[in-house]
Amino acid sequence: MTRTQTIASLFKSTASLLAVATTAIALQTSPGLAFSSEAQQMCTGDAMRLCSSEIPDIPRVRACMVRNKAQVSPGCRAVMDREAAVGAASRKREAAAQ
Repeated sequence: MTRTQTIASLFKSTASLLAVATTAIALQTSPGLAFSSEAQQMCTGDAMRLCSSEIPDIPRVRACMVRNKAQVSPGCRAVMDREAAVGAASRKREAAAQ
């Protein structure tokens, strides 16, 4: 493998890990599979810093972020709180509809 191929492979691996971490954080903070670009922007660094050992296991990343919520950045915490409130309201509406 040439040096260029090695660098390209490393870049692809890093990008994939970042995408998985971002998705995991978004899933943790959102009621469904959709996630906001704000959550991605605000929480990716925290996920990599606090929970990189859990990647790519999304449930473990989710649990790690919840466990470490006190250590996440203020911006990420605000997004987590806001999206958790939206998720709780959505679940409440679904329960009332049943």
